[in-house]
Amino acid sequence: MKNSPLYKGSLNTIIMKLLEENGRMYGYEITQKVKLITNGELSITEGALYPALHKLEAEGLLDVEVERVDNRMRKYYKLTENGEKETVNRLAELEEFIRNMQTLVNNKPNPDLQF
Repeated sequence: MKNSPLYKGSLNTIIMKLLEENGRMYGYEITQKVKLITNGELSITEGALYPALHKLEAEGLLDVEVERVDNRMRKYYKLTENGEKETVNRLAELEEFIRNMQTLVNNKPNPDLQF
């Protein structure tokens, strides 16, 4: 299921979750962490990652810090205060979506709902 379109809608949430857990990360580090966590099942291309990072930055959810590493400038991304709050909201939304999809796929109706 590598790079399924289902992942594309979750990319920003994945990035934000990683930054929540790791404090700050640079782009390549994010791509490698995703591969590691998913045992290679998911890989994020630079063509998908950097537009997502720029969008999150433009929305005020990420800050960028630039540092010189091995004679190269490296951009580190970290969540802003608003980004931290939004991460909580997006993760809750994603978890609810996953629960609903599991219910639909497994055809197990919610016992609290009766029609």
